[in-house]
Amino acid sequence: MHPLKLARLALEAEKLRLQGMAGRMVRRLVMAAAALLFVIGTLVFIHIGAWYAIRMLADMSVFATAGILGGADLLIALVLLGLASRSGPSATEREALDLRRRAVQGLNSSFTLMQLALPALRMVQRTRRRSRG
Repeated sequence: MHPLKLARLALEAEKLRLQGMAGRMVRRLVMAAAALLFVIGTLVFIHIGAWYAIRMLADMSVFATAGILGGADLLIALVLLGLASRSGPSATEREALDLRRRAVQGLNSSFTLMQLALPALRMVQRTRRRSRG
């Protein structure tokens, strides 16, 4: 394949990969923001109910109640962070990256062949000029 075509193919594959990655990042951000709003609202109501239950039913102190609720908040935050970090690249991104890698490898081999062929062509050209002159 022609080196310029390989370079163009590699560039287009990289463009596709970056567009897919950007789209995925935007979708993740929007979903995370919406989830955060719902989590905050839910936590407010859970905190109100839990605070009342711990203080009245278990007859706990203010500090013990705050410690229990803080530990529960930390656990919920860790679970949500774990879920948010599990998203990986899509099939389109992986295929575009593979296509770019193959095109760049082909481009490298084409340039190597051209680098070897150019001195030989120059030598043939000089030889032909000498034989004519």
